[in-house]
Amino acid sequence: MALNTVSSDRLATNVKNTNFTAAEKQDLTDDIKPLLGSSGGGNKNLIINGDFQIAQRDTSSTSSGYSTVDRWQVNHSVQDAPTSAQVAVASGTSPYTLGFRKALKITNGNQSSGATAAAIFYIRQFIESQIIAQSGWNYTDSNSKITLSFWIKSSIAQSFHGHLKTFDGTEQIFPFQTGALTAGQWTKITKTIPGNSNLQFDTNSATNGADRGIAIVVAPYMGTNYTDSSATFDQWQTNSSGIFAGTDMTTTWYTTNDATLEFTGFQFEVSSVATEFDHKPFAQELALCQRYYFGGATSGTAYYGGVYSSGNSMVKVFLPVLMRATPTVTNPTHGGGGTLNTIYESNHCIHYYITGDTSVYVPRADVKCDAEL
Repeated sequence: MALNTVSSDRLATNVKNTNFTAAEKQDLTDDIKPLLGSSGGGNKNLIINGDFQIAQRDTSSTSSGYSTVDRWQVNHSVQDAPTSAQVAVASGTSPYTLGFRKALKITNGNQSSGATAAAIFYIRQFIESQIIAQSGWNYTDSNSKITLSFWIKSSIAQSFHGHLKTFDGTEQIFPFQTGALTAGQWTKITKTIPGNSNLQFDTNSATNGADRGIAIVVAPYMGTNYTDSSATFDQWQTNSSGIFAGTDMTTTWYTTNDATLEFTGFQFEVSSVATEFDHKPFAQELALCQRYYFGGATSGTAYYGGVYSSGNSMVKVFLPVLMRATPTVTNPTHGGGGTLNTIYESNHCIHYYITGDTSVYVPRADVKCDAEL
């Protein structure tokens, strides 16, 4: 098959990379990124478990803190504890068609005392300082952008508040609103955040680099002790506890018994636009989560010990990934006799020293190691 000839004048376009301004280059980058597909050309999502597919601790809980889906806190100090649960995304919905199969669902308790000033109720994920610092976001430049996007569904039509907060140097906070939601309908929220000269993310030591760098928060409700009329949405400002939720929040959802709020598809990426979600294989997402928490396995039986000294045993558990820091290890039950004497922890291996017996084991479900932020 003959090829058409392209004349030299058609090739000589005189368009070179240096002819573009910085803003034009960014526009081209933003146009190209969505064409790269769900991978975005790499692990672009700085949030871990943004699609809530990993839940090592439990799939339902009324406890505050890290209790169900990995990497996410559901924090509350309210009259009647809410329930947080990993649930299935219904087929036929917009998130489902985009590949999301799990969501975090919050079901409100019975807050009969009303919307008190001291009420606390929010979800949160921390991201390490070194991850933000090395993400490619020029975070002290207001022309450099990072974008947060997520799907949300509320049983009550109203707006909810959230924020980004930094921890190094002088803490900075960026409050935002979802805008009015339609009851029972999934809505995608997108917030593009500029850099700011006051932002700081430390990496000058292994310890502070792996500490809290930024928090991403969405609040079903925060009382007026944590709001302030002077707060400005969609703008960086010096943090204070009084502007945790920005200005006063609508109380309708919080004062409705059994109201629900669902989330999926959280993505935080260095871009001025929200691109397709970075879906990861289950095993890869699990490994990322296990840097912060390992435990609760139900498959397999137990970790068996070996003779360590006369009449004593050592049960060794090699962790699947290097943890963020030396973990806090929960005391397990053990079988075969003897007495649990000491637990030796490191970020790659746990040793359970059991005295008085040489035929011992620790059930896999009892091995729980926490190195969360």
